[in-house]
Amino acid sequence: MVAATPLFPVRAPSDDEEQRVLLHDVPWAAYVVLRDSIESSGVRMTYLEGKLEIMSPSRAHEVDKKQIARLLELFCLERDIPLFGYGSTTFRKEEGERGLEPDECYCRGADKPVPDLALEVVKTRGSIDKLEVYRGLGVGEVWVFEDGAFQVLVLRGDRYERSPVSEVLPEVDLPVLASFAVRADQHAALRAFRDALRRPGTIIP
Repeated sequence: MVAATPLFPVRAPSDDEEQRVLLHDVPWAAYVVLRDSIESSGVRMTYLEGKLEIMSPSRAHEVDKKQIARLLELFCLERDIPLFGYGSTTFRKEEGERGLEPDECYCRGADKPVPDLALEVVKTRGSIDKLEVYRGLGVGEVWVFEDGAFQVLVLRGDRYERSPVSEVLPEVDLPVLASFAVRADQHAALRAFRDALRRPGTIIP
């Protein structure tokens, strides 16, 4: 007997794919319950005024964000810059109906309830404007890493504006950081970055 061909074949996503689901008209309470009931770090939720996007990041996405985080934390350690990291902690605000998990986020100088800086690695684009969520949460600066380069967005008044440098960490040369972030061997990249930081003069990728 020949097995029937399934009408709806199930295909497991590859490591390089990001899965996204967008839901509409989701009450705030339902979002909170759903977010609190799923403890997996492999699930990210972005909520904005009734819209909820659920995303599972790809392996490539996670490798990039972790490599950037390790490089940035190494830089601040070597330069004795106090940095408080919160990883992908959920930040939400009922008043503005906003919530999300940054790829990585930090405060400089002290532990604060809202991050000074959030990192977003872009492999695929979602359906919700994350900058609008960050604006409502009061995150002062967002670094967007896409196609091997950083874009810095600084909150000025009620909108984000592009900036050539970070205002939270102006000591960081972002093109140099990006050059190490795209190296395939993570350990070798960290070691080379550390050695460059310890040499006098300018860091040369």
